[in-house]
Amino acid sequence: MFSFRRSVLVLALAASAAHFVLAQDSSSSSSSQPAQQPEAQQPPANSNQGAVSVQARIRARREQRRVQAIHDVYSHLYEIHASMGYLRWTPGSNLQRVTLYAWDTGLTRYYSEKLGITLDARGYYGTPFVGLGGPLNSGVTNPAISMYNFMAGPTYRFIRQPRYSVSGRVMAGLAHSNFSGDTNGVPSDQFGLWPDGNTFIISVSAPLDYHVSPKLSLRIAPEYVATGFGSTIQNSLGFTGGFVFRFGKQ
Repeated sequence: MFSFRRSVLVLALAASAAHFVLAQDSSSSSSSQPAQQPEAQQPPANSNQGAVSVQARIRARREQRRVQAIHDVYSHLYEIHASMGYLRWTPGSNLQRVTLYAWDTGLTRYYSEKLGITLDARGYYGTPFVGLGGPLNSGVTNPAISMYNFMAGPTYRFIRQPRYSVSGRVMAGLAHSNFSGDTNGVPSDQFGLWPDGNTFIISVSAPLDYHVSPKLSLRIAPEYVATGFGSTIQNSLGFTGGFVFRFGKQ
């Protein structure tokens, strides 16, 4: 009886000791493991992609509007210009330069949004100083002279924007003079003027257009003009400026 009680007591003590050892091991293992930090919250990746996509769509729409605006202006088949002109020109070999004022009109037929062929007609008018008294005491000192030009040549648009364009234009043709119409019947060469007649004319210009609407523009065109009166070459600088009207579709 005594030994049975002793055995039960020993088993109870052994169970208590085992429970204490397991509790200690569990506590030490949990304390030895580092505490895990909560992960930082990352923004979703698709938010940045969405912002980039929106900006790309905005840029694409802007480019589409720009391309459409350019097409609306430069897809016309015909272009008419009506201008006034200014030219510093030499009326005779020994005379000082004179200011000529002009009217200028023309038609351009475009074969693409950049390239066209221009037909141009214009008239120049001025009153050069030919000296006091003139020949035979005619009393003519500032006779009125005129020159009429008919030209044709290519026009090419180098810069095309919705609001403006810059072109290059080269034309050549015929220049017809009327220098003795105001000399009281005295031949113009007696006043030192070039004789009446026909000769060549060459024009090189750079039209700059500002578009008021797809069909209407304001234009100014700096210009170099060469003529061949008196078997010489007259090199002159000037400009034309006025309106441009477009119509027809390519």
